[in-house]
Amino acid sequence: MSDLRIIVGSQNPAKLEAVSAAFASFFPEVSFGVQPVCVPSGVSAQPLSDAETLLGAKNRARAAREFEGDADFWLGIEGGLQPVPDELDSYLSYCWVVVLGRQQAGRARSASYELPKAVCDLIRQGMELGDADDLIFGVSGSKRDSGGVGLLTDGRVSRSQFYAEAVKLALIPFVKPDLFPTKES
Repeated sequence: MSDLRIIVGSQNPAKLEAVSAAFASFFPEVSFGVQPVCVPSGVSAQPLSDAETLLGAKNRARAAREFEGDADFWLGIEGGLQPVPDELDSYLSYCWVVVLGRQQAGRARSASYELPKAVCDLIRQGMELGDADDLIFGVSGSKRDSGGVGLLTDGRVSRSQFYAEAVKLALIPFVKPDLFPTKES
C-alpha cells in the first residue's frame, strides 16, 4: 500500500483522532492523510435508537464520498443512545462506524456504557448528550474533547479512544478481504 487518502464525514476532533489512531494501528507502514468534511447525518441531532445511529453513520460515510470522491476510504461515525432494556429511564451510549472503500465496506458498533440518571433526565427533556454532560460536569465542549466517557472514567477512556476501537473493528473486511464478499454501499 502507498499513501492513503481518508475522508471523514465530521469535523469533530475526537472522531478525527480516532480515525488516525485506528489507521495507524492497522496500517503502520503506510502514510495517510485524514480530511474532515462537514456533511449531514440525515438523522436527529441525538439519535435514540440503534437503527437511527447506524443510519447516521451510513449517511455520513456516503455523503463524505459524494463530497470528495477522490479518496481511498470514506468514514461515518455517529454517536447514539439506546434505552437500557427493561429500564426505559436509562440510556446506553455508543457509536456506529461505517467505512467505505473503493470495493469494500465495513461497519462496527462500539462498546456501550450506561449514563447517569441526571444525564438521562436531561436527554429525556430533549437535550443532546454532549450538552447534558457539559451541564452536569460543569465543563464546555466535552463532545469535541474527552466526551462523556472521558468525564465518567476520569480520563481513563477518552472519546477518541472509545471510537478508535470501533473504527478498528470496521476495518476488518479491509484486512481480511478473503473472508468478506465485496460490498456495494
